[in-house]
Amino acid sequence: MDDLLGLSFGQKVFLLAGVVAMAIVVTGSNILVELPLNDWFTWGAISYPVAFLVTDITNRTLGVRLARKVVFVGFIAAVVMSILFANPRIAIASGTAFLIAQMLDVAIFDRLRRQSWWKAPVASSFIASFVDTVIFFTLAFAGTGLPWHTWALGDFAAKIIMVAVLILPFRGLIKITDPLTLAPATR
Repeated sequence: MDDLLGLSFGQKVFLLAGVVAMAIVVTGSNILVELPLNDWFTWGAISYPVAFLVTDITNRTLGVRLARKVVFVGFIAAVVMSILFANPRIAIASGTAFLIAQMLDVAIFDRLRRQSWWKAPVASSFIASFVDTVIFFTLAFAGTGLPWHTWALGDFAAKIIMVAVLILPFRGLIKITDPLTLAPATR
């Protein structure tokens, strides 16, 4: 809570928007993953990478500690909403994969933040997407008789494409949010 005391109103709104976006994206993705297009691809692969965009923008704008808060609060909200609106096994698998992958994303992004503007979001999203995909599809679908191996491969490929697509909105959004950036000492 001490992190929130020194924030401006705009920064608090930005933080709340990140939590809400995270919960909506993850819950929606958990519903959409149950709607495969074929044996290689589910609709969740299109929406879920937006969660990494939210994390990376928060990390760049408000710092690593507040990015972790967005991940944690978004995680709680998404698990609760997913248990209500999606398959409970998917909700648990998603929550587990989400928390591990997003925290990994935050850590990798933070280590690379001083390099070229694109390296931190691309590297962190790529690595965390791989970890997320392996954990999620194994926990959600192993032993079900569904083609989860191919769904995992197809969804990972889609996530990588989305990383490339979302790098431009990332660049645009960080230019807009720069006035919200905290001093480095508050990270």
